[in-house]
Amino acid sequence: MASTARPPVVPADELRSFSEHLQSSTRILTLLGAGLSASSGLPTFRGAGGLWRTHTAQDLATPWAWARDPALVWQFYNYRRHMALSVQPNRAHIALANLSHHKPGFLTLTQNVDGLSQRAGHPLDKLKLLHGSLFDVKCSDFWCKYKEQNNFTDPIVPALAIPTDETDLTSNEARRTRELDISDAEIDLPEISLRDLPHCPECKHGVLRPGVVWFGEALPADVISAVDDFIQSSRKIDLIMVIGTSASVYPAASYVDTARAKGARVAVVNMDRNDEPASGMMEGDWFFAGDAAQIVPEILKSVIGETPEYSEL
Repeated sequence: MASTARPPVVPADELRSFSEHLQSSTRILTLLGAGLSASSGLPTFRGAGGLWRTHTAQDLATPWAWARDPALVWQFYNYRRHMALSVQPNRAHIALANLSHHKPGFLTLTQNVDGLSQRAGHPLDKLKLLHGSLFDVKCSDFWCKYKEQNNFTDPIVPALAIPTDETDLTSNEARRTRELDISDAEIDLPEISLRDLPHCPECKHGVLRPGVVWFGEALPADVISAVDDFIQSSRKIDLIMVIGTSASVYPAASYVDTARAKGARVAVVNMDRNDEPASGMMEGDWFFAGDAAQIVPEILKSVIGETPEYSEL
């Protein structure tokens, strides 16, 4: 009778060699990309070519779009906030958050803006946001410096609530199932006035904007400095993990090379074996091909133990 046993998530010899290195590592840098959140089922835009209504993300994620139509920009970002809150952090998010408690010299740089690492309990001092977060907001007034982190209120103001099909609102469940997909250009988009957008509680007149890095804006200097300080504060880095991203563009690619120069071995977790760092794979590196939500908890188990499913409690 043929065996029905499932093959291991990670080959035993690779798991053994990685686990041994992880256990002895004291300085670890991790780069995260969108592939990490794919297993959480984070929805993508449904329109042809990844459009939101008739817009590309590049159309709306700019200071010029904000200056032209802040209400439309907020409707786009409120939709993304709502979609991100409709899913849960997966076991990879949780495992990485747990590793940060076991390894004091562990720093994570994420390119994701979805807030899933934060919701998984990843300590904010160990998590650097290269592109900001959908759930951070800041005042758009030039003179006001107000910022707020991890505002998970949905909707952030009542006017931005996702419209619903009014035929059956007898229960919260019915309301959720009848929310209209405003990413579809065929669905009417409510008109929202400037006064109904979120306003700054500090200066009282500035409109709050999403705390993400838009096209045409510089990457956050404090984040770049924090990662540079982490790298430069020691003569050695033991391990760099690249999860859900190819790390083939600046600045992620440079971090892989810099870590290598300080002795780091590289571990990549990606669905596609072609998604290697720009400098490629070298002897002593690991490439774990597959679902990050399955692989990451397995390769970190020797340090953090079993990883539970996400719970809001």
